[in-house]
Amino acid sequence: MLKAVADVFRTIGGAVATVVSLPFRAVAKLFGGASSTARGRH
Repeated sequence: MLKAVADVFRTIGGAVATVVSLPFRAVAKLFGGASSTARGRH
């Protein structure tokens, strides 16, 4: 019983982590590209 509950929480946690990390990854990619181009100019 506890293992089933733990599996459910793990699945939900994984889904939440994916949804939460997606926007951060997109922002990091934007800032990463911007900073790399700015660094390339100097």
